[in-house]
Amino acid sequence: MKSGVRALGVAESYRRDTSTLAGVVTRASRVTDGFVFGNCTVGGTDVTDGIIDLVERLDREDVRYVFVGGIALAWYNVLDMHRLHEAVDRPVITVTFEESDGLRESLETEFSGDELDRRLETYRTQPPRRELAVDGETVFVRQVGMGEGDARDVVRSFTPEGGRPEPLRVARLAARAADEWRGETN
Repeated sequence: MKSGVRALGVAESYRRDTSTLAGVVTRASRVTDGFVFGNCTVGGTDVTDGIIDLVERLDREDVRYVFVGGIALAWYNVLDMHRLHEAVDRPVITVTFEESDGLRESLETEFSGDELDRRLETYRTQPPRRELAVDGETVFVRQVGMGEGDARDVVRSFTPEGGRPEPLRVARLAARAADEWRGETN
């Protein structure tokens, strides 16, 4: 992959009822050249809208891929990858870092009625997770808007060392710092 290809990494951090979303534009060469911040509701259903808002406010036509750190951000705020892909017109890749049997059981423990049904419906429509070896580490990837082989190549291209793609590594740091700062100023 050419070193100038850019991806947006989105990660979140929360301490209270609102989660800080951080979007970081990173080149495949590991150069970071853009930031955008937003929020979503902890335990809500608005993370997809929050990420769409980040991409729209960022207004960067040069961003080719959107990486998201997980499928259920901010305490089970389930991402709709298909709706995100349609809205931003770019491939969407989620990356998680721990093996799991899925979210269904946890969702059923934490929610009931319409709240559970809404989350389960969104979750059921997402693509399956696939295990991927990256630099001796294992990550779990879902993709919409591109094939499995292309997603594998993109994740590896944006992961220069360790198992965390650079756009997500920097976005996670930014989200935590912004969340900490918000907590200190409120």
